Amino acid sequence: MTRVVALPVTLLATAMMAFAADQSPGNKSEEPDSFDIEPPVLKQNLSDEPLPEGDVERLEKQLDRAKKNAAGAERLCKIGVLAKVEVEQRLLKVVRCESDLANARVARAKDEVSATESQLAAGEITKDELEAVKTALAQLTETAQIALAKRERAELQAAEANLRRQQKLLQLGSAQKSDVNRAQEKLAELKAQKN
Repeated sequence: MTRVVALPVTLLATAMMAFAADQSPGNKSEEPDSFDIEPPVLKQNLSDEPLPEGDVERLEKQLDRAKKNAAGAERLCKIGVLAKVEVEQRLLKVVRCESDLANARVARAKDEVSATESQLAAGEITKDELEAVKTALAQLTETAQIALAKRERAELQAAEANLRRQQKLLQLGSAQKSDVNRAQEKLAELKAQKN
């Protein structure tokens, strides 16, 4: 008989303790899904909004960051901290940033040429100054074309390496046929763009 009485009393006491713990004001914050301590903001979570100075400055900073990330990557790969894929991706990002920066510089130089032409039409500058700006634009355009060719070559090499890697993983049983097909499609797409 004591067992029959003890079980409901134990259940009632457990329910009361759970209800009291749930009602304690120290455990709740004003917002239902917020943390008491907010995590720090990470660099990769910050948006890449254009800086007030323009696109070129933002791209220069991205290029510097990419170069810093890629600088020690080979050493980290050798000691086993990074995978070879991550090293390749970091190096590819540097090439992409260089190409984007070169294109932004060409766009800025084109704006300068059009502004200089309007100044020439207004009689504010001479033809020699306009020719100097056009010469700078030609040099920047050539640099951008070289950077684009380098980018295309690097992306093609990365796609070929990825295909070889996926094929090896498939042979080992660590990849799926869809991964190999996706890598083949990416390589074919890059080759079609190049031609």
